[in-house]
Amino acid sequence: MGIIDLWLPILVSAAVCWVMSAIIWTVLKYHNRDYAQTADEEAVRAALKGNRPGFYLLPYCVDPAELKNEDVKRKYEEGPLAYITMLPSGVPTMGAKLIAQIAFFIAVGIVCAYFVSRTLGPEADYLATFRVAGAVAFLANSFAYIPESIWFGRPWPMTVKSFVDALLYGLLTGGVFGWLA
Repeated sequence: MGIIDLWLPILVSAAVCWVMSAIIWTVLKYHNRDYAQTADEEAVRAALKGNRPGFYLLPYCVDPAELKNEDVKRKYEEGPLAYITMLPSGVPTMGAKLIAQIAFFIAVGIVCAYFVSRTLGPEADYLATFRVAGAVAFLANSFAYIPESIWFGRPWPMTVKSFVDALLYGLLTGGVFGWLA
């Protein structure tokens, strides 16, 4: 059994996870509380206006040697400290993001197919296939969030919720692979 033989579970698991993602974000909405409003949104908007889309560091300091500078130290002590993601202005469109999300789930399915095809024989039963594909899908959908919380201040409750999402995706992917592989 090779990856090509697993095209059906790759595509079906991607579609099922994509639907689950839509349910999480549009029906369950438990991620809505992940975001907070700034104290004075209009002042923050005015201060950020003119910056191009990108990822910004506040205060800006990319050389640890600069932390010896009294002015830089003062900025850190006074705060605020922030990582700011700037997006292009305009009403967000979902089309490209939805396509990218399904492409991501397909990529996860391909990785799952690789592990299933390399660790299990064609006689593998549902549970064995479920375990391998589900574990790989869970890992692929979750563990990258941990360094984001460690290094970039992503709130841990947000990361825990993303792990819940990943667990759902892992269970669904494992189920689809166990059923169709």
